[in-house]
Amino acid sequence: MINEKLERFEFILGSKSPRRQELLKKLIPEFKTIVKPVEEVYDKSLSKEEIAIYLSDLKASIFSPKNNELVITADTIVSIDNDILGKPKNENEAFKMLNRLSGNTHEVITGVTLKTKHKKETFHDTTQVTFYDLNPIEINFYIKKYKPFDKAGSYGIQEWMGYFGISKISGDYFNVMGLPLHLIYRKLNSF
Repeated sequence: MINEKLERFEFILGSKSPRRQELLKKLIPEFKTIVKPVEEVYDKSLSKEEIAIYLSDLKASIFSPKNNELVITADTIVSIDNDILGKPKNENEAFKMLNRLSGNTHEVITGVTLKTKHKKETFHDTTQVTFYDLNPIEINFYIKKYKPFDKAGSYGIQEWMGYFGISKISGDYFNVMGLPLHLIYRKLNSF
């Protein structure tokens, strides 16, 4: 249950991600989705956590909430060996990313921003994900069937890769999908 003070707000999710929309409905049944495109460019000297926070904050910066509006924006990145794996542009890039994740542990970091007319808070959550060793046939099957070109790191944990490719997860499962629900719930209630 969300804090009674928050019930006066009209919630806006600043994301076109169907996964984020699905997840937020579990926490906030009624909200509007408004997508405002932003160029996701960041300073390469930032740490991986700072990148997720910066991009979430950047997405929130283009919103000017009214008195009764609370905007939620988020950005999820995948990091392995301190390299950021973005969204693949094609099958070849997707294959290289998944091959690199195969048999290794990586981090999924989601930055989240809560913004009203008078207040803003940005935070992040990190989940460790370990993949089984994947063979090229499995990787190609996944890419051809699920076309993960809109997903950081080239995979969705809620799809085949999550069912059969992941050996261990440490942290919030929903964070890997794009929204750390447990943390958002607590931050909203103390906002």
